[in-house]
Amino acid sequence: MIPLPSRRRVLAGLLTTALLAACDSGDGGGTLTVGSQKGGTKALMLSSGALDGVGYRIEWAEFPAAQTLLEAVGSGAVDVGLAGDAPFMFAYQSGLPIKAVSAQRTDPRPSEAVAILVPGDSPVRSIADLKGKRIATTRGSIGHYLALRALHEMGMSPDSVIFTWLSPGDTRAAFASHTIDAWACWTPYTSTAIAEGARVVADGQNLIHGYAFEVANERSIARKRAILADFLKREAKALDWATGHPDAYAKVLAKETGLPFDIALTMVRKNSRRTVPITSSVVQDQNIVLDTFRQSGEIKMSRSLDESFVII
Repeated sequence: MIPLPSRRRVLAGLLTTALLAACDSGDGGGTLTVGSQKGGTKALMLSSGALDGVGYRIEWAEFPAAQTLLEAVGSGAVDVGLAGDAPFMFAYQSGLPIKAVSAQRTDPRPSEAVAILVPGDSPVRSIADLKGKRIATTRGSIGHYLALRALHEMGMSPDSVIFTWLSPGDTRAAFASHTIDAWACWTPYTSTAIAEGARVVADGQNLIHGYAFEVANERSIARKRAILADFLKREAKALDWATGHPDAYAKVLAKETGLPFDIALTMVRKNSRRTVPITSSVVQDQNIVLDTFRQSGEIKMSRSLDESFVII
């Protein structure tokens, strides 16, 4: 968890807005503040035209990673935002007043979308070679989860490596300067680093479940249920559209994020998702995520998993 004073500074710095006035009813339908990681959700909705004719205002808040986005949702500064299953489970068990209101899945899961990377000139060739070395990632992230799973698969304990908790931006600088030995990250960071010569020593393709969740503040669910439901329906249509229009989506994503078009296109293709119902099998998969964090000593099971999901 980010300490409270730092959390406030993060929210103040990251909560930049771009308002989309409702086409037909001004602000009469209310306002929905939506968190977007690295421009992804915003670019998806804008490029697809999914917000055409929306009867309420959308206020966008941009974040570099799921952890800061979920802190903002938990504080009520943001109503809803997309996060991977691992960061959501981690944040939910920390006590934040949040719930998943829809599920998305990438299936089949692509290679190199989530991976542990080493510099191209590193002597490290496998997870076993990382014993006693520094792996940087963001605590509670999908990268953190992948590292724990990869260590478990090799019969290694979490304390057999040295975890270094950094933001994606700080990790990239540390990776470039070789002050860390490995980086557990996700797209677009994986794609950018690989293009610059990094090597993959562990791929999340078969170690993660490929879920992401739209996560909402509990008060927002109670107060803005109708517009939340409308937004989610529009997002589901946008995801279907994106499957057949990756170039158009990537063009807007590149503009929103400053990423080169080829990296944005790779990100779009590796993050191709569809909306799926929240079923018992989805919940069962999240038990594996929670068990991984719990067995590594990262979390305590303080809240019911079933109560972390709500259908609106």
